[in-house]
Amino acid sequence: MTELRLSVLDQTPVGEDHTPDQALRASVDLARAAEALGYTRYWVAEHHDSPGFASSAPEILAATLLAHTSRMRIGTGGVLLPRYDPAKVAEVFGVLASLHPGRVDLGIGRAGGPARDFPQRLAGLRALLTGGGVVPHAPVPPQMWLLGAGRESARLAGLLGTEFAFGHFFSPVGGQEAFEDYRDRFRTATGDRPGGALAVRVVTADSAGRAEELAQSLLLWRARKDLGEDGPLPAYETARRHRWTGAELERAKVHRTALVSGAPEQVAAALTALAGSHGVDELIVNTLTCDPADRRRSYELLSEAFALQAPGPRPAAPAAASAPGLRVQERSRPQVWSV
Repeated sequence: MTELRLSVLDQTPVGEDHTPDQALRASVDLARAAEALGYTRYWVAEHHDSPGFASSAPEILAATLLAHTSRMRIGTGGVLLPRYDPAKVAEVFGVLASLHPGRVDLGIGRAGGPARDFPQRLAGLRALLTGGGVVPHAPVPPQMWLLGAGRESARLAGLLGTEFAFGHFFSPVGGQEAFEDYRDRFRTATGDRPGGALAVRVVTADSAGRAEELAQSLLLWRARKDLGEDGPLPAYETARRHRWTGAELERAKVHRTALVSGAPEQVAAALTALAGSHGVDELIVNTLTCDPADRRRSYELLSEAFALQAPGPRPAAPAAASAPGLRVQERSRPQVWSV
């Protein structure tokens, strides 16, 4: 296998005693750090009506991250296509790819609404992006990814010739078969070598004990969410004091199978094995913690464990993309004008 690449899937988690605007700023800070640490790409997710996640407009957050980084690929993981007009999605990402050529990923998900016509909508979007039907038509179109956790999405990605990311953190089984279907249909459709990446939920820390504390916090949040109590991610102190119910313990046990956690060397070994068993050379790492500092430290330790190569010195950022611009009116409300 070729050298393993690591990327980031950021769901912009909101921890208890934190606010959504703090979570969004933490995502900008983490993206800058991830670029310096040598991560390949950085994706932001789309979630609605969830107190635990702040990213409801991934195209806006992706645009901000593109302006605050200079080399790393930035994209969505993913835009929920059933919610939107494919032509509008193509226009938005045509603009982003024109402004940041060769750096934009468009990850697409099929959740968010009726998916009966999803294959047709996806094919239409791909045709718009690659066939010149979008204004502006980017000289380097965004790289299109289909996200899924089953064989149907894998087959569709192969038939359309898009990249494919399998959500191991949604479903830790079935990934090998999905990638087999994807590769078989991709080769038939295009004759090219298919890519693909595995999205994995990971928590690591400076010690196995600390990593387990963070894992317990994540598992408590996930168990509560399954049982209808959707809220911010609890602090590890909250999880430590919590008296687990039988139903919570049952749900946590289910989700433990989709979580890779432990000391950095343990996690690196487990991730390397997962990549090998799925035949991929890229892992997209998703880490959820209450405190942004714990999340950043987890990505730092992974970078060290895999000896990721940081890029050279960054050129000076243009004034419009400087860090202070993110905070000038952080507490002011948007003005609404009627015309």
